[in-house]
Amino acid sequence: MEISEQEFQAAVLRGEEIRRNGYAVSAEYDAHQNRLVVGLSNGVVIMVPVHLLEELAEAGANDLAEIEISPAGLGLHWPRLDADVYVPALMQGVFGTRRWMAAQLGATGGRATSKAKADAARANGRKGGRPPRSALL
Repeated sequence: MEISEQEFQAAVLRGEEIRRNGYAVSAEYDAHQNRLVVGLSNGVVIMVPVHLLEELAEAGANDLAEIEISPAGLGLHWPRLDADVYVPALMQGVFGTRRWMAAQLGATGGRATSKAKADAARANGRKGGRPPRSALL
């Protein structure tokens, strides 16, 4: 695929605009607290628990320790895992694909407990519980 000079220049300008918001200048894995710590060019430090990052959630400490920062500072790469994280996405709180993030939220919501939820479950049980699936159709 060939790109024109105009397309190339437009891409360069987009990259510069993204970098103005901050780019990674340091990255390390904090094994004690099991989190990724990223220092940005604007002085901000982002700390994210590793289990929240789709690409890293199941990785071991030894694999997480080796991190490479892309030349533009917009990407982080773990060579042992062949995993990548986009720094601007971290800054926006995007830790994985939409599907993965939705699944994480759903799992958390399903585990939530409260007095109201327990009371509702007991009341539903007294009524005979959840209706059979065939009754719902």
